[in-house]
Amino acid sequence: MTTTTDPDLRRTHPGVWRAPDEPELVVVPPIRYLMVDGAGDPSVAPAYAEAVQTLYAVSYGVRALVKASGGTPWTVMPLEGLWWADDLTTFTSGRRDDWLWTMLIAQHDGVTAELVADALGTATRKGKAPAAERLRLEVLDEGEVVQVMHHGPYSAEGPTIERLHAFAADAGLALRGRHHEVYLADPRRVAPERMRTIVRQPVGR
Repeated sequence: MTTTTDPDLRRTHPGVWRAPDEPELVVVPPIRYLMVDGAGDPSVAPAYAEAVQTLYAVSYGVRALVKASGGTPWTVMPLEGLWWADDLTTFTSGRRDDWLWTMLIAQHDGVTAELVADALGTATRKGKAPAAERLRLEVLDEGEVVQVMHHGPYSAEGPTIERLHAFAADAGLALRGRHHEVYLADPRRVAPERMRTIVRQPVGR
């Protein structure tokens, strides 16, 4: 895995957290993430809210520990999600209760298991890590992917995903892995029509 001293991963790997309005083929390097798995409708499932709260609490906790030790604090990266289902028709039929997901936040490659454990311990004592037992630090290695920027609410992603899949098919690429979304805007603070989401799909030849 490539190492870097830059505190902002967006500068180190610009193609990972930027995407054009038209589909493109890029190679995503192995990246270390904090991850929490879960299932169910993200709009109502308690497990989803618990996962997001825990990821942010520990990510900011790691940043605080680095700063307190005299290091350069790393930028906390955007929330991301991997989505799949045992029956893929659940995504077209609207059966959101059957969705499976992994929510994740990228970590600087200097983040160690020890740092995560310390930050998790602090967050747990403060009652800010309800998904503590499901949290893990893991490297995600997606390799070649197709991706595109989606503008607007999550509920309107369908045509964007169709364009992305058509782009892959036209290039002779097979879809593999899990549907990946990178949330560049906070839905609590940004109007739905102004949302920006990178929609990504690993592919193979």
